[in-house]
Amino acid sequence: MTDFSDPIYTNADSARKHLEKLRWPDGPYCPHCGELDQITKLKGKSTRPGVYKCRTCRKPFSVTVGTLFERSHIPLNKWLLAVHLLSASKNGMSAHQLHRMLGVQYKTAWFMAHRIREAMRPSSYGPMGGSRKAVEVDETYFGKREKPIESPQRKGRPFTKKGKGGPRNKMAVLSLVERGGSVRTFHIDQASAATVREILVRNVSRETTLYTDESNLYTKTGAEFGRHETVKHSAGEYARGAVHTNTVEGYFSIFKRGMKGVYQHCAEKHLHRYLSEFDFRYNHRQIGDDERAMVAVKGIIGRRLTYRWTAERAASA
Repeated sequence: MTDFSDPIYTNADSARKHLEKLRWPDGPYCPHCGELDQITKLKGKSTRPGVYKCRTCRKPFSVTVGTLFERSHIPLNKWLLAVHLLSASKNGMSAHQLHRMLGVQYKTAWFMAHRIREAMRPSSYGPMGGSRKAVEVDETYFGKREKPIESPQRKGRPFTKKGKGGPRNKMAVLSLVERGGSVRTFHIDQASAATVREILVRNVSRETTLYTDESNLYTKTGAEFGRHETVKHSAGEYARGAVHTNTVEGYFSIFKRGMKGVYQHCAEKHLHRYLSEFDFRYNHRQIGDDERAMVAVKGIIGRRLTYRWTAERAASA
């Protein structure tokens, strides 16, 4: 059980030293030029703790330079506590809850949460599956699209289904789950056979066995892989021996429980970060909360997310 009285969660100086051990296990190095040896720790009453100077490029730096925490006025102990809370909460933690627990403004907690989700995003991907391995694939729909898909048959008006939105006016999510392994989830603009094929061939080894439902989205693409088995949900079939999609359906239940019960509303432009958060917790489900939080902290290196960057991306979306 996590001890929240640990100094790394209550004292900014202890949190900084903890972060230095994680980032610099062999001693500090310059994030500007990469120098390892010519490093001096600055001391003095007018110097804040944890500042170093590189004698090669002559630039000062601290452990937060080049990370998501750079130039943040929020104490590092609150950052580490926020990372732990998001990493340990199975269904996520709302910005309102973070703002109450951390003692920061709501908009600050909201932006902290988005930065942490960015740290949870994997820096690289390898192929899923392989020979004698299985990957379950399925899509789901939830929420409401910001811009409904227009119907050419209805002269540009949005699709409707009994006066309501229907799947076409909901946000579409595609998940790939390797049995006994990891999950990758994608926000797709529209669930089509072409979109699904592109994601599958880029992320799944061709020798893999695919398990899907009877949807036409997977019929042709499934033939390009080692084997393709389906279950017919429309006929009430949910498992036929090893043939099922229960693993990916279980992941969707966690995802929707969090999105509907905790976050309640998610703008479509931010959905990819929430998906990274749920994927991260699922992919590190077999380790403890403390270890999972430390994995997330290590993901802060080399990534920055600023208000200006967010505004520019939102304007171009």
